[in-house]
Amino acid sequence: MLTDTIIEDDRWQALDLPALAERAARATLRHLGLDPAQWEIALLACDDARIATLNADFRGKPAPTNVLSWPETDLAPAVPGDRPAPPVAGAGEGPEHLGDIAIAWDTCQREAAAAGKPPADHVTHLVVHATLHLLGYDHIRDPDATLMETTETAILGKLGVPDPY
Repeated sequence: MLTDTIIEDDRWQALDLPALAERAARATLRHLGLDPAQWEIALLACDDARIATLNADFRGKPAPTNVLSWPETDLAPAVPGDRPAPPVAGAGEGPEHLGDIAIAWDTCQREAAAAGKPPADHVTHLVVHATLHLLGYDHIRDPDATLMETTETAILGKLGVPDPY
């Protein structure tokens, strides 16, 4: 399996997050020409209190957010709008760690309801989004945001999820 999901908040069971995350992360890697069998991602399914603590500890922002990601390797391109370099799998035994993701139930549910989207579609989008962050994509600079959003939209389209933008 590409994703190793750790469920801290049992409400995530309602969406079968392990299956949803696996499907979204696999689609993301395949879209970028990467073999999912060569990689692994740890996913923490938590609540707003836990993600607020993580957000404070790692980003200095003591508030909940929908999703956080920590790439194993910084693959971000130097030139705005350029595609990140693909990760390089080692020659070792088994898959390489791509990075970690944390996702918050409360914020995801609020956002989905506010946007009138099915929660599974919104969470699929966030897992694709976070996986792209692990692969060096970002949305701080406008050219990078354009690339990331068009890439997300293409991947989500393959998964049957409408354009979130």
